[in-house]
Amino acid sequence: MLSPFSRILPLMSRLALAFMLVATNLGHAANKETLNYQQARKALSHAEPQRRIQGMQQLLKLGTAKNASEVYPLLGDAEPAVRQVALATVWQLWGKSGNAAIDKLYQEGLDRMQDGDMPKAIQVFNAIIAKRPAFAEAWNKRATIYYRSGEYDLSMQDCEEVIKRLPQHFGALVGYAQMLAERNQPERALELMERASKVNPYLANAELMMAALRIQIENKRKSMI
Repeated sequence: MLSPFSRILPLMSRLALAFMLVATNLGHAANKETLNYQQARKALSHAEPQRRIQGMQQLLKLGTAKNASEVYPLLGDAEPAVRQVALATVWQLWGKSGNAAIDKLYQEGLDRMQDGDMPKAIQVFNAIIAKRPAFAEAWNKRATIYYRSGEYDLSMQDCEEVIKRLPQHFGALVGYAQMLAERNQPERALELMERASKVNPYLANAELMMAALRIQIENKRKSMI
């Protein structure tokens, strides 16, 4: 029987791709003025939604993973279009290490994942982690591969490494929470989900998952009486 959480990770992957497409499409509607790095950062707090979108687009071109934290507040923006672009921007920034050689290797890993060559993808992300262990998204991608391959203990270990380096990584937090819940550890799972929701208030299926975790915690408590 499938757990209440079994489809959440695949759904998140599809949503991430969809939001990247939304960000690309919305880019055509944004002002074509080119912003420099500081102007892009400043535009994130602009009163006009299209200006905030433009700021994110330019920051994506000029920034790296460290800039994702500047976009987090826009995940709770009043404008749905801004939230969608913010979600896509955060995911893409997380994948930018700031080192051209590492980023090229990272893209190779993504390509191998897309091709379905998981053993080769694992080798690529192993190499990235060995060379640049601080790059959290390499750990996250390897965790994703392990999850898809049924290597749940290894996936959980990598999720732990992700959130050590990037505590706000709501993708890793949700994935880790799902696996903990399936191993009858709902208390820690709920803690991680609450952390994820604090960063991304519009996280897909978060309320549903947290409600299921609270029920699981209550049932666990009753069974111990």
